[in-house]
Amino acid sequence: MSVRPIREIGDPVLRTPADPVRAFDKDLAALVRDLEETVDHPGRAGVAAPQIGVGLRVFSYNVDGVIGHLVNPVVTERSAETQDDDEGCLSIPGLYAPTVRAMHCVAEGFDVHGAPLRLEGTGLMARCLQHEVDHLDGKLFVDRLTGDARKRVLRALRG
Repeated sequence: MSVRPIREIGDPVLRTPADPVRAFDKDLAALVRDLEETVDHPGRAGVAAPQIGVGLRVFSYNVDGVIGHLVNPVVTERSAETQDDDEGCLSIPGLYAPTVRAMHCVAEGFDVHGAPLRLEGTGLMARCLQHEVDHLDGKLFVDRLTGDARKRVLRALRG
C-alpha cells in the first residue's frame, strides 16, 4: 500500500489500452488500495491504473469527499447535455483546456471483490468517469480537444 508516482505524457503505458482484470484476488486488492491512496490528495479527482504504470482496467476517484474505485468499467450512458469546462490531467501537469464531456454519465463495472457496481454522476463526477475510462482506453483529454484549444495545448506540449 502506497502513494504511487504518476506517469507523465510520453510514457507508452498512457497510450496503451489497458487489459481487463481477470482475477479478483489479493493483487487486485493491493492495486485498488494503492490507487485509492494515490487519489487521496487535494486536487486529484481520479487516477487510472495506467497512470501508475499498471496496464489494467481499474481506476479510483475522489469526488466531493467520496473515494472509491471501479474495475473493468464501461460507460453505459451519456447525457445529450454537455459541459465544456477546463479539464486537466495528473499525467499532463500544468495544462488545462476546455473539454466537452457529457453533463451526466453512468459507468458500470465491478468492485474489488467482483460484485457488480454502477456509478452515476453529474458535473465533476461525470467528467471524472469519462476521463478515467478514456485513460483505460489509451486516450488523454488532449485527444478530445479541437480548434484553438488543441493548437494551444499541442504547442505547450512541444514546449
